[in-house]
Amino acid sequence: MVHDVGPRAPLGRRNFLKLSGATATAVAWGINAPDAKATPARPAPDNVFGLGVASGDPRPDGVVLWTRLAPEPLAADGHGGMPPDPVPVQYQVAEDTLFRRVVRSGQALASPELAHAVHPEVTGLRPDREYFYRFRVGTQISPVGRTRTLPAPGQPVSSFSFASASCQAWYHGYFSPYRHMAEEDLDMVLFLGDYIYEYGIVAGDNLWRQGASVGSEHGVEIQTLEQYRLRYSLFKTDPHLQAVHAAAPWLITWDDHEVQNNYGADESQYGISPQDFLYRRAIAYRAFYENLPLSLSTLPQGPQARIHRRFDYGSLVRFNLIDERQYRGPVPANLDEQYAEQRSILGYEQEKWLYQGMTNSPATWNVVATGDVVTAVGDNNVDMWDGFPAARRRLTDVMQHTRNPVVLAGDVHKHVASELKADFSDPASTTVGVELICTSIASDGDGSQDTGSSAWVKHPYVRGYDARRGYLHVRMTPNELISDFKIVPWIEQDADAPIQTSFRFATPAGRPSLERLI
Repeated sequence: MVHDVGPRAPLGRRNFLKLSGATATAVAWGINAPDAKATPARPAPDNVFGLGVASGDPRPDGVVLWTRLAPEPLAADGHGGMPPDPVPVQYQVAEDTLFRRVVRSGQALASPELAHAVHPEVTGLRPDREYFYRFRVGTQISPVGRTRTLPAPGQPVSSFSFASASCQAWYHGYFSPYRHMAEEDLDMVLFLGDYIYEYGIVAGDNLWRQGASVGSEHGVEIQTLEQYRLRYSLFKTDPHLQAVHAAAPWLITWDDHEVQNNYGADESQYGISPQDFLYRRAIAYRAFYENLPLSLSTLPQGPQARIHRRFDYGSLVRFNLIDERQYRGPVPANLDEQYAEQRSILGYEQEKWLYQGMTNSPATWNVVATGDVVTAVGDNNVDMWDGFPAARRRLTDVMQHTRNPVVLAGDVHKHVASELKADFSDPASTTVGVELICTSIASDGDGSQDTGSSAWVKHPYVRGYDARRGYLHVRMTPNELISDFKIVPWIEQDADAPIQTSFRFATPAGRPSLERLI
């Protein structure tokens, strides 16, 4: 039996409603605002599109668009230089970059309650089509973004290309991997957690991005809503991150640093009480929604948000985005607890949702998109699936009844290609799927090519390893999956490093394995 793990400290109804964040009206108008309700109190400041544009959570008939008005993204108060007024934001969706064939248009209201972010949910688009979009505030026009709708359910798809990324500590280096990713012809980007980091940024300590500086307001661990908003602004000022957001729609899940390092459910690892930590989780989840192209279904209600969701790309691939933080069991006190049958990293309800979605899937490929690594590395890695071996066994059991299962993970700041075993204690046991772990965009600085990291490479099921920075490029067809593990040799000095392929694997449909090509 698996027990669901949720908040253990009760919240009164009044406090819960306070933690729900913005009013229902502000949320609704941030998606679609009637003209009569969108009269500005005063002209908007200049240069309001300082954080760029983005799209995400695509569907066969539509997509979520996003922008956040911030003429001064790094204003120390976290408000982006915006006055405390609602501002009407028009948007257009077109079939061409010159917007001669506009197919959808509308208006949303950027309110101070949601940090002047808008999330228009555009519908009525055609399946499997490329579109272009832009926003307008007064006479100011945003950069143009490119997006793409999903194919219709069951539609045959001959090829699909996407990139996965994670762990973008802005202060550890330049986002040169994104510079190269933006030049790829991608159908989608999959982000696997740690979009921001909560640590204080201090010169001479962890500020390794050469030539960069930050104000003293960045020097403390973030704890307030305004601080979370400011940290998103800092990271999103990077032009290469903005370029990738504008180049393709994103699917996004979180890991721990969007709130606090190694948290689980209502447990902080730093001595914060469960009651106080739930307040922090609530504001962190709210800032996550405010700053990313997410659908209304992910809007937090106080300290709870449903981030696990599913996307089908025609008949080719099903993406299951999972949440390994909100429902996980507590840190085990010993090995007996660690190996207890009831321990879950997902909670009972999410496990049921995931396993049904995998075994009942009609897709050729079935992806589990996760922040934390499934591959067995060692019992001391309790923050990964190593800390939940019974839950991992349940997952690998389900994989044996799933068509072509693939795990995509991040978190560890290393490229790792691994074959998932039915029994990791017996490397000769059946391979039930593959795990493709992308390294970090910037976290841990330049990194190294050190292949002598025995904790990983000692395992025969680990087929590739590289601890430099980069991203994963995946191309899927009905017959095979090709995974290219891209790296850059440096990030701390500048954003000019060239892109390289560290290793490439083929995974044939119907045969879970990693066949090395490079």
